[in-house]
Amino acid sequence: MDNSNLNQGEVVSVRSSVIDARFTKLLPDIHNLLKAGEAMIEVLIHLNPEMVRGVALTPTQGLARGSPVIDTGRPIMVPVGEKLLGRVFNVFGLPIDHKGKVEARDFRSIHREPVPLSQQTTISEVFETGIKSIDVLAPMERGGKAGLLGGAGVGKTVLIMELIQNMAGKYEGISIFCGVGERCREGEELYREIQDVGVLDKAVMIFGQMNEQPGARFRVGHAALTMAEYFRDDVMQDVLLLMDNVFRFVQAGSEVSGLMGQLPSRVGYQPTLATELAELEERICSTKAAAITSVQAVYVPADDFTDPAVVHTFGHLSSSIVLSRKMASQGLYPSIDPLQSRSKMLSPHIVGERHYRIAQRIRKTLTEYEELKDIIAMLGLEELSQDDQKIVNRARRLERFLTQPFFTTEHFTGLKGKMVKLEDALNGCERILKDEFSDYSEKSLYMIGKIEEAKK
Repeated sequence: MDNSNLNQGEVVSVRSSVIDARFTKLLPDIHNLLKAGEAMIEVLIHLNPEMVRGVALTPTQGLARGSPVIDTGRPIMVPVGEKLLGRVFNVFGLPIDHKGKVEARDFRSIHREPVPLSQQTTISEVFETGIKSIDVLAPMERGGKAGLLGGAGVGKTVLIMELIQNMAGKYEGISIFCGVGERCREGEELYREIQDVGVLDKAVMIFGQMNEQPGARFRVGHAALTMAEYFRDDVMQDVLLLMDNVFRFVQAGSEVSGLMGQLPSRVGYQPTLATELAELEERICSTKAAAITSVQAVYVPADDFTDPAVVHTFGHLSSSIVLSRKMASQGLYPSIDPLQSRSKMLSPHIVGERHYRIAQRIRKTLTEYEELKDIIAMLGLEELSQDDQKIVNRARRLERFLTQPFFTTEHFTGLKGKMVKLEDALNGCERILKDEFSDYSEKSLYMIGKIEEAKK
């Protein structure tokens, strides 16, 4: 790269990963990428007519006051195209899987405007996942955003892996996995998982991992969206975008904001939390050609659903799948809480009268069981009326039937993974609600696929 005719400046100060630089000739634009030695810096604000402040996306060791800085004259550009399939990238779109260079013809900026409202589609279509509790109680929307919300260790990443597995088989689309602040171990496991399932040639992976600079973690979501938008807009192919974890994106933004010297807002988050999240989320949508459907894991700090990061994320989601620690401790996997999970797709004119009615009856039965639990704990099951005992029996069988063995956990559990059609899941729930299985043991309904697999 010939640097002689590029705009040059010098470093004025280095504070952790925040760099101030002076350019006397020409001030770089916001979002421009600057190069100072090995360090890459993204311009975030103009301090005065000669000074910019940026955040480093790579380590800043070796930078000193007076070090030369070069303005590349453009924002971060990532490669797009079919050549990306089967590869793993970092935030700059450089491959990190030791398989050589990617011969991409087209590079695009990671900062792009969302599709105008006039070009977005508003048809509500259900996106079947093959996971009973999601399809029945919190159906996902094609082109929508589903959130997997839960504290640490309740199974968000496992659920995401299972979705990749099921999607690849059923929808002939492209999966793009974006790891924001992932642990390196998770990224490596996921890569092998996708390889074992045999869908690596239909997937692109991009990571800004936990040990990287906050700037890189903050921008990796935008880079993934640029790659996804190419497949949606140019190739007109449906894309499944998986993000793990949106909370880490907010966290990275909070670190950047603190380093930039902005005053913190509620609970110490950045004052720009809502706009930063919206800039990312608004780009995920359906057009008349194809759709980007996203599934986002959202870590809930200390299981507190009133945390500002979680509340703001909730506003963007069309379905929220809440994972419960209590269910996980009872061995009910996937530990999806049927009473807290919600979806705007679950209305009679979208999923149909029968599906809606069954879902409402499941919720009612489980709510009544929840209310009876205190009485059972104090007096025992025998003290309940006949009707209440029936409700408890039904609810416990429903809870067991909504568990499911996963393909991705076969080597832990020894149970063969199952993908269940929506119709089969609804049939099973309806028959349990009609007490057809009241003389079966609860165990016979645990970890099965279709209801027909229950044995007396």
